[in-house]
Amino acid sequence: MKGVIFLSLVLLSFAIKAQITPRREVDLQRLVDEILATQDEDFNYEDLYENFAQLLSNPVDLNLVRKEQLQSLFFLNEMQIQALLEYRDKAGPFLSIYELQNIPGINRDTFMRLMPFITVSDPTTGLNRSFLNRVLNENNNYLIFRIDRTLEEKRGYKTDTPPASQYAGSPDRIYTRFRTSRPGDFSLGFTTEKDAGEKLRWAPSRKHYGPDFISLHAQILNKGKFKNLIAGDYQAQFGQGLILGSAFGIGKSAEAVTTIRRPNIGFMPYTSLYEAGYFRGAAVSYAAHKRIIIHGMFSSRWRDGTLQSDSISEVNTISSLNETGLHRTPNEIANRNSLQEKNLAGVINYKYKTLDAGLVLHHTKFNFPIVKSPMVYNQFYFQGDQNTNGSIFLNYTYRNLTFFSETAHTFTQGAAVSAGIIGSLTSSLDVSVHYRNFARNYQSFYSNALAESSAPQNERGLYWGWKYTVNKMYSFSGYFDLFQFPWLRFRSYAPSQGHEWLLRANYKPSRNITMFIQATEESKVRNLSTESNTYLTAPGVRRNYWINIDYVIDPQLTFRTRAQFNTYELGSTATRGMVILQDITWSHRKFSVSGRYALIDTDSYDNRLYVYEKDVWLAFSFPPYSGVGVRNYILLHYSVSKKIDVWFRWAYQRYIDRSTIGSGSETIEGNIKNDLRFQTRIRI
Repeated sequence: MKGVIFLSLVLLSFAIKAQITPRREVDLQRLVDEILATQDEDFNYEDLYENFAQLLSNPVDLNLVRKEQLQSLFFLNEMQIQALLEYRDKAGPFLSIYELQNIPGINRDTFMRLMPFITVSDPTTGLNRSFLNRVLNENNNYLIFRIDRTLEEKRGYKTDTPPASQYAGSPDRIYTRFRTSRPGDFSLGFTTEKDAGEKLRWAPSRKHYGPDFISLHAQILNKGKFKNLIAGDYQAQFGQGLILGSAFGIGKSAEAVTTIRRPNIGFMPYTSLYEAGYFRGAAVSYAAHKRIIIHGMFSSRWRDGTLQSDSISEVNTISSLNETGLHRTPNEIANRNSLQEKNLAGVINYKYKTLDAGLVLHHTKFNFPIVKSPMVYNQFYFQGDQNTNGSIFLNYTYRNLTFFSETAHTFTQGAAVSAGIIGSLTSSLDVSVHYRNFARNYQSFYSNALAESSAPQNERGLYWGWKYTVNKMYSFSGYFDLFQFPWLRFRSYAPSQGHEWLLRANYKPSRNITMFIQATEESKVRNLSTESNTYLTAPGVRRNYWINIDYVIDPQLTFRTRAQFNTYELGSTATRGMVILQDITWSHRKFSVSGRYALIDTDSYDNRLYVYEKDVWLAFSFPPYSGVGVRNYILLHYSVSKKIDVWFRWAYQRYIDRSTIGSGSETIEGNIKNDLRFQTRIRI
């Protein structure tokens, strides 16, 4: 019977072939807009985008995919995930991804969103070979070379610039990456990067090996009781991310429901360019029992920090950790790799049917103590040379309701709680409720829990989200988040409270037209000014409004028109911002071209508007649009052959409200900026 279904689905796939975007080259723009509905400067969007891009380039096998991996996609609700897993249990292994269309709850739109991230491997090919042969003969591999450059000269490259502000290297940003992988079997790869202004150096004694940043990983999966083994650079995601949290966590977005939960997916290779958010060493996941998995990790790596020397006590301390990853000026170079950080962690994970529970213990040790300059707001920030956290997490699914939670404690310090419920009340209505409570002295370096602040500390909050699908044409979503800060914060020198809400309406009158309207408001207290050591505060209220329409003229030609507006009110001051843009994408056989024309008008940097831009494959562009002027870009892509692709991108920005761009060593004399990017990808 399944063979008949498979044949029918193959024939159906040919019938709809013209309507399906190629899986590996799918356009992420719509997905980014749906998931990253609100933009915040505190959020690391590049790491999140990197994880989605890696899922696109390394899709998971439907016959091996775990519930947590499906949760990490964020656009599948509990009912859809349960239906997919139950279908696989009852009907047996998938023969084709098109079988998903037989599953109740997986409609055409969901199928089209899911298709780029999954695959079905033929078990009769490859797995009977030796591991070395599988690696050497794997077709899912690529080598990327990318180079970026700003045409205008920045102050840091000029010879008459003071030595302390001069850049050591060229203005080129050079990036390479290689990866080969097979879903559920192995992954090998490396990434290198030289940022603009950095110098290529070979000085092993000072930890320079050519490019400033080099990352490698080797991963083996599902080898007997060893479910996961990684050597090199990796990230970790356990519980709700209070102690160990990677970038597989979004938080508040237009999806509103599924994005507030963190999937318990364990260890993953690290392939991002963010030079502060990863571990370096080894990690292992071992199935001690059919229901018990033990995870362990060790990491030792060097980090950037501002080193302070006390000539009297002869004790070195670190006043701050530097996370930009930039090493261009003498001061940045001196701070490079000045602090050694070691991490040791263990997790005991118990799984039985829909119950997922565990214990986490994580210890961090520095070779120099961290001693921050005392400020009014940072009295409860981490101080010292070591930190230990422990937590217990519990996730349970009953029918269409999922409960998730984690309670953590910093030894001798404060505690943190993150808990919530996600449910599909009907086939049309999904809801979520989340509660969080983070003590002001709770301290964790690798957390990614749902929070209003950039770290889970000094915060209490209650969140409610919902998503309602009327029919194929109409859907609505929204959330309301109420939060408090019991202690002082950066730029808010008084205990305070605030709120945030979002409403979004989607309209899809046909397969070729998609529209949405969105409104958000955030109210958060900020300092006004200081007079006689008295800090005055007031609510800063930011409102954002989006109007967007995507329309497909034919399979080769698509358009996008958007207008974004915002206002920001603080005290008696009110400012406004606006962006109006037009995108166009045209493709023909091996060639495609995308372009944008945008008009920008913002009163201040508080009114900046983040807008996703198309970029070369696996690159990320989400710049803040600020000032008054225009911004354009054009992106060209050409498939030279089945194994070679090339991209070229030119971005142009012209301001009419200033005579210089940037500040400090990044200053450009003039009001025009041109950025060029070239990339080639080779499938070996």
